[in-house]
Amino acid sequence: MKTVLAFGDSLTWGADPETGLRHPVEFRWPERLEQLLEGRARVLAEGLGGRTTCYDDHTGPSCRNGAKALEVALASHMPLDLVIFMLGTNDIKPAHGGRAEAAVSGMRRLVQIVSTFPYKPQSAQPSMLIVAPPACGEGAGGVPAAGRSIAESLRLAPLYQKLALELGHSFFDAGAVAKASPIDGVHLDREMTAAIGEALAGPVSELLSGGRIRLEEKV
Repeated sequence: MKTVLAFGDSLTWGADPETGLRHPVEFRWPERLEQLLEGRARVLAEGLGGRTTCYDDHTGPSCRNGAKALEVALASHMPLDLVIFMLGTNDIKPAHGGRAEAAVSGMRRLVQIVSTFPYKPQSAQPSMLIVAPPACGEGAGGVPAAGRSIAESLRLAPLYQKLALELGHSFFDAGAVAKASPIDGVHLDREMTAAIGEALAGPVSELLSGGRIRLEEKV
């Protein structure tokens, strides 16, 4: 059986914008993806609210720096066959500069960590799939939570796709299948969260079989 690490933020954790709690397990996208893979792979959900790609944020109760947490996750769960990254929504908070370029630089660093980690055996380096999170939308008061910019969030998908093409990894735009809730303009309702797992089932199956997602084609 293959092993997949789903590494993300509150969108991967399954945050409910209405209650602030967690969606039922059957609606969280990593668990939905595992169900649709029908026993071919375990999908390990590693989602944390507020997580950035590589930037410190000491306003939360735990370390939100993805670059620091990723090394621990790789060591804890190796050997892995695939790492799925879905981060960037928190990188565009004004506190981190508010620009999509910050997320792209951080995503580049995460890919580098996976590429250079001392695996056991060293040959057991996983494939990588970069997923652009759904763009932010108008929340209460007409703006996304925490002062995020809708325009900057819309830039993530094309920039991530360009990065994936440059680095030779696969890409998926979750915004093609899911939209942010109008409650806060950032998080997803349970149907949208599940939709990401459903849309990833085909591409992930292809990757686990040794194929690649052609970036020239829209998935």
